[in-house]
Amino acid sequence: MDMKVNDKGLIPAIAQDVNTGKVLMLGYMNPGTLKRTLEGGQVWFYSRSQEDLWHKGEISGNYLNLKSAWIDCDADTILLQVEPDGPTCHTGEPSCFFNALDQMPEAYEDTDIGSGIIEELYSVIQDRQKDMPPDSYTTTLLQEGTNRIAQKVVEEAGETAIAAASGDVDHIPSEVADMIYHTLVLMADSGVKPSQIWQELRNRR
Repeated sequence: MDMKVNDKGLIPAIAQDVNTGKVLMLGYMNPGTLKRTLEGGQVWFYSRSQEDLWHKGEISGNYLNLKSAWIDCDADTILLQVEPDGPTCHTGEPSCFFNALDQMPEAYEDTDIGSGIIEELYSVIQDRQKDMPPDSYTTTLLQEGTNRIAQKVVEEAGETAIAAASGDVDHIPSEVADMIYHTLVLMADSGVKPSQIWQELRNRR
């Protein structure tokens, strides 16, 4: 069965206590964190706020130990049955669901922070950064270091400018895509997140 991800390359994953049936939390996974979870036996998520791979419990010691994983009939939500090592919520509560919703909220916060494909590509680059698979071009770039990555950004920016200046409109999309990809690799190498770019652009509005 093919899995369906959202516009940021993520799929929601519900963690449920295998012994009590209690729902512990809702997180999001990408292909990289799902692979780590299934192969390693402890749950990994993709943190949308930190824009990084997140080994649940790495800081607190309250890991979620995977017992089984299920995908729903629409192939767009994962159920993780787990044994928790301690409280799941960062507040110390056993479950993240401890606030009763007994009336309509007073306000709603917009959490749309990016373009979707940018975050998805960035998360794939982060995955390569952690695993460094030998057959990956991204791995090669990262191994060559910051100066080489920066050089590639300059090269791709130059090719984009030349395509535009020469009226080669058909090639501008691919050149811009190359420039964006190499820029994202440079950002990941430097520890800069897409949300920082979005905030800087908001500041300039």
